[in-house]
Amino acid sequence: MKLSERLKADTSWAEYRDQIQARSHLDRHTYNALKAQVHFRLVEELDIASITELPREALTASIRNHLEQITRARNLPLNRQERLDLVADLMDEILGLGPIEPLIQDETVQDILVNGFNQVFVERQGMLEHTDIQFRDNDHLMQIVDRIVAGVGRRVDESSPMVDARLPDGSRVNVIIPPLALDGPVVSIRKFGRTPVSLENLLATKACTPEMDRFLRAAVRSKLNVLISGGTGAGKTTLLNILSGYIPPAERIVTIEDSAELRLNQPHVVKLESRPPNIEGKGEVTLTDLVKNSLRMRPDRIIVGEARGGEVMDMLQAMNTGHPGSMSTIHANTPKDALSRMEVMAGMGTALFSERALRGLIASAIHLIVQLARLPDGVRRVVSISEIHGIRDGTIMVEPLVVFRQENVDEQGRIVGSFQGTPAVPFFHEHLRANGFDLPVDLFARVVRVP
Repeated sequence: MKLSERLKADTSWAEYRDQIQARSHLDRHTYNALKAQVHFRLVEELDIASITELPREALTASIRNHLEQITRARNLPLNRQERLDLVADLMDEILGLGPIEPLIQDETVQDILVNGFNQVFVERQGMLEHTDIQFRDNDHLMQIVDRIVAGVGRRVDESSPMVDARLPDGSRVNVIIPPLALDGPVVSIRKFGRTPVSLENLLATKACTPEMDRFLRAAVRSKLNVLISGGTGAGKTTLLNILSGYIPPAERIVTIEDSAELRLNQPHVVKLESRPPNIEGKGEVTLTDLVKNSLRMRPDRIIVGEARGGEVMDMLQAMNTGHPGSMSTIHANTPKDALSRMEVMAGMGTALFSERALRGLIASAIHLIVQLARLPDGVRRVVSISEIHGIRDGTIMVEPLVVFRQENVDEQGRIVGSFQGTPAVPFFHEHLRANGFDLPVDLFARVVRVP
């Protein structure tokens, strides 16, 4: 008998009671069937039209009330704790993201990785862990996926099997489904904590030193253009959020992202988000379109969430034509790789430049490159701050101010190393001093060991 038919048959309650009494614990199949029964009864008994107009708190209370009444009235052989667990699971199913809702609420979880309905991994403190959480089947997982993408006006189906979305709290979501994903829908969620990561957090974990923060704070406030480079999960967006917080409140900021993730607290922020094509292949708005449009919006600063295509050329020209202090992130393993990637991406645009002219444009637009890395022990760290000194013999000159050097691994598996600076005077020292930041010329002279 199909599940839909069992849900309509009152006699099936006795069947589930017998199964529960015959076992010392609920197996997954029986529990899912029982949960589906209660869910079906709830839909039958609730006046959906009237309760959906309630505030969320009242809606939550009404649904919980009905669920508890149903579980009591049906005389299910569950103890109080099992009944509360069933109600909590159904609340997650109706108002949240189903089985993974507890992970969304768990502040210790940084990433949630769903590989098909029966495999869920999480990242805690930079390390992956397998969980025992499962969805009922791939159709159940797709229901949750549709709920996520519909919330931001996007879609995912066989004709468009990949999508980027976000949760209400700003967490980043990527979904890829069959036929591209062979083992069922794959969902990757990069969580944003309720409390944004602050400078104090970075200093406490020794992700950077007080001298590095002092220099970056002065660089942002004095309108140097900053590029944040790093691999996937290195913390680029987190650092971009922190550095953006140093922008004076009197400035007009335009943020441009594929999926809105930045959280700026300044009073004058304009947020722009790209848009994919509709089902007819029309209506697409790219980052390049948004960067071009932002130049007509009288921005003091332009922040591009991630440079990944032809928009790089427009961004570089904006940095060179009256919009200093702009920032962006880029996927790259070293500062030199970041510059090479910018050359390649700038070539994706419509403008044609010689290699030398393009490098000259990049060297004059980018002032600082902050390199991030997620180390083998799971710790995310600023591994270098480098200055751009122009071009010499056709090559962009990249000079590190401070570098993290790995030296050893201790008994707990933690990386042991030190931040080592250069005794040279920073190239932008005079610029910083002219803007009111009189930093010591030997700011990075001392060696700082970690941990």
